[in-house]
Amino acid sequence: MNDYPRAIATVDQREPVPRRVRAVLGGRTVFDTTRALYVWEWPPYPQFYIPVEDVAAGVLVDEGHEQKLSRGTARRQSLKVNGTEKPAAARVYTDGSLKGYARFEWDALDAWFEEDEQVFVHPRNPYARVDALRSTRHIRVELAGVPLAESGSPVLLFETGLPTRYYLDRTSVNFAALEPSDTVTACPYKGRTTDYWSIRTPGGLHRDLAWSYSFPTAALTPIAGLVAFYNEKVDITLDGEPLERPDTHFFRE
Repeated sequence: MNDYPRAIATVDQREPVPRRVRAVLGGRTVFDTTRALYVWEWPPYPQFYIPVEDVAAGVLVDEGHEQKLSRGTARRQSLKVNGTEKPAAARVYTDGSLKGYARFEWDALDAWFEEDEQVFVHPRNPYARVDALRSTRHIRVELAGVPLAESGSPVLLFETGLPTRYYLDRTSVNFAALEPSDTVTACPYKGRTTDYWSIRTPGGLHRDLAWSYSFPTAALTPIAGLVAFYNEKVDITLDGEPLERPDTHFFRE
């Protein structure tokens, strides 16, 4: 079942980024640009490609490794900043339409910013919407016959390319069936999770199927402190009708 809109961008689509983009490593700004490109390496979201001219002098170190890629020829680069070295942290294109652009590995940098707001995991897709709306629809969540939550006042989170997520007040959740987890994840639209839970059923422990953001991004404050479950792995009934478990990149059968 696909109850959500698909992303409209295609692989290798390229668009100018209208936002200032920066990244830092070891307390130093590695690049600061208003001329970045969005490049869609796969449809759900793009990556930033940065003009080499806007990269700080001396931080890129050529590793002497040339790569023939679908988008052109690139040379692999290390990052060296204030005593910190990150091998294979970037590649710089030397020919083709991306000549003069660098593509950085996201985790090689300490933090990325769009304007002055930190962004996590990957760039925000300019074609995506994320809306959190309070509802009076009736939601029931269970797994293997174990009731997990039930509410008549959920917040529904609609995100382009993903199934609707149902965020529920903690008083509506059966925490006796949940076990806290140390897992932390991040989302470019919502921020970092502050809580994760696994679910205990008679059949065993199902890891990391529920989460919460105590301090989400400003645009998504309606979900602050609420609990959501992965539709892909639990059974959700909406207004008395069971929902089919969706197939997403988070969980593939």
